[in-house]
Amino acid sequence: MAESALAAAFLAHPAADYLAVALMAGATYLCRASGILFMSRMRITPRIDRALRALPGSIVVATILPIAAQSGLPAVLGLAAAIATMALVRIELAGVAAGLAAVSLARLAGL
Repeated sequence: MAESALAAAFLAHPAADYLAVALMAGATYLCRASGILFMSRMRITPRIDRALRALPGSIVVATILPIAAQSGLPAVLGLAAAIATMALVRIELAGVAAGLAAVSLARLAGL
């Protein structure tokens, strides 16, 4: 019982917030550093290079697809515009901007 009271007192302390942020920053740094360390020791074959180049587009599609499936026609049009733009210019930010513009125009048109 005394341990749970001690834990509750610690978590209520203002410094607990700073400790949580510091621990999350440390975990983020370790994740990124381990990725760099791992990739520095790995031989990049043409197959791995193609997979790494396709990864950003895959992440964008995987993020947007469930939302589009639930959100209707404007979201599907936005997804199509984003995919087409990314396929043409190969710039992820341009794809995101085109998708947002397509959704905005579709909603403005009343779809």
